[in-house]
Amino acid sequence: MSGRSSLRLCTAAALCAATLIGAPAGAASATPLPGGPSIGDSYYPGDGNTGYDATHYDIRLTYQPGTDHLDGSTTVLLTPTQDLSRFNLDFALTVHSVLVDNVPARFTEGDGELVITPAAPLAQGRPATVVVRYDGVPSEVTVGGEQAWKRTADGALAVDEPHIARWWFPSDDHPLDKASYDVSVAVPDGTQVISNGVLTGTTSRLGWTRWNWRSSRPQASYLAFLAIGHFDVRRATGLAGQPLVTAYGTGLGDSADAARASVERTPEALEFLSGLFGPYPFEAQGGVVASEGLGFALENQTRPVYSPKFFARGANTYVVVHENAHQWFGDAVSVAHWRDIWLNEGFATFAEWLWSEHEHEGTAQQLFDHTYAQHPAEDPFWQVLPGARAGEAVRRRRLRPGRDDPAGAAQRHRRRRDVPPAARVGGRAPVRQRHDRGFHRPGGPRLW
Repeated sequence: MSGRSSLRLCTAAALCAATLIGAPAGAASATPLPGGPSIGDSYYPGDGNTGYDATHYDIRLTYQPGTDHLDGSTTVLLTPTQDLSRFNLDFALTVHSVLVDNVPARFTEGDGELVITPAAPLAQGRPATVVVRYDGVPSEVTVGGEQAWKRTADGALAVDEPHIARWWFPSDDHPLDKASYDVSVAVPDGTQVISNGVLTGTTSRLGWTRWNWRSSRPQASYLAFLAIGHFDVRRATGLAGQPLVTAYGTGLGDSADAARASVERTPEALEFLSGLFGPYPFEAQGGVVASEGLGFALENQTRPVYSPKFFARGANTYVVVHENAHQWFGDAVSVAHWRDIWLNEGFATFAEWLWSEHEHEGTAQQLFDHTYAQHPAEDPFWQVLPGARAGEAVRRRRLRPGRDDPAGAAQRHRRRRDVPPAARVGGRAPVRQRHDRGFHRPGGPRLW
C-alpha cells in the first residue's frame, strides 16, 4: 500500500505467518458449538470468525450509481472445522434472508456482524452452502465509526485496507481465511465495473450491463475490490501471456497521460519483480487509476488501484513497482496478524529501491543511508514502522556477510513461504532478535 496515513505502519519483509483457520478435523464433538465471532487479531479483535473455512464467494449484485443503492446476494461455500450450531459472517448491509444448504436459517445482525443459526447443526468437515440476500446504501453505513465505501460522482470505489468487504459482501473478513471469487455486477449501460482476476464476459439487457470477474487463486477479503464508474478500459496481453486489464477514469484530466505512461508498464515491472522474487503468483494483471475518491494506492490482488495524485507531477513507476511487489508480499503471502503489516511494506519499499538501481537513479545502499540520516534519535519516525524504515530492515537482511546478492533475502523468504489460504507461521522471534542486535546505532533509535 502507498500513501495511507491511517496505516503508516509500513513495512519490512514478508516472513508471513499463520495458522490454519479453525480447529483441525477430528472426531465430532458430542454437542455442536457456536463458532467464534473473532479470529483473535490483536489490532482488530472484531475481525474474522472461527468454526469454519470459507473456500469460495459468488457475489452477484446490481448497483445504481445515481442513488448508491446496491442489492443482490452472496453465496458462500464453507467447510466447518467443528460441529457448528451457529456461525458469524462479517457484514454491515441490511440482510433479507439466509439459506443454509437450501433451508431458511435464523439470523441476527448488528455492529458489522451477521449471526446465522442454521435449522440443523453443520457437521465438521462437510461442505455447506450459505446464500445471503441483502441490499443497502453503502455510503450511509458505518461500522465502529468507520466508513470505507467511497461514493464518487459517477459510481463508487470499494477499495480500502484493512476493512472494505463488509460494505458490499458478507465474509470471514481476515487475511487468514482466503478464498476464490466470482464477482458479477450489473450497472446502467455506459458504466464500467472493474474487479480482480479475469474478465469472463459482459452481457447487456434492458439498459443494464453485467460485468463478470473471476479470481481463481486464494484471495484475502480486503483485497477484493470494485471500481464502478466511467473508465477507459484497455485489454491486452501481459507478462507470460496473461490477460492484462488496465482502466483509467475519464476525469483524470492533465494526469491521464502520466497515469498511462506509468501503469501501462506493469508487465515490465512484473518481469523485473519476477527476477527478484520468483514467478508471478496470480492469473491476471493490470491496474486501475480512479478519477477521484482515493488518496492512496492499494495492492488489490491482480490489479492495484491508484489515486490520481501519484501522477499529478508526471509518470511514476515507483508506485507501480511498490504495489505490484505486494502481489508477492501481502497478497500471495499475507499477514497472520495486522500488527505484522510492516512485513508486507518492507519488501514493497525495498523493491522500489531495487527498481531505483535498475533505473540507475540511486542504489539501495544510497537510499538506505539517505533515509536513515534524515531522522535523528528523537524523531517520532522511530516510534512506528513506516515503509522506508521497514525497507531499511529488509536491506540489512540482504547485506549479511557472505550472502550479499541483489535479492537473496527475498528469494530465501520466497522459498520458505507456504501457499495460501494461510500465511506462514514461525520465525518472528529469531528475526526480531537479529534485528535488535543489528539495526540500531549507539545512541540512536532501536527499531523495535
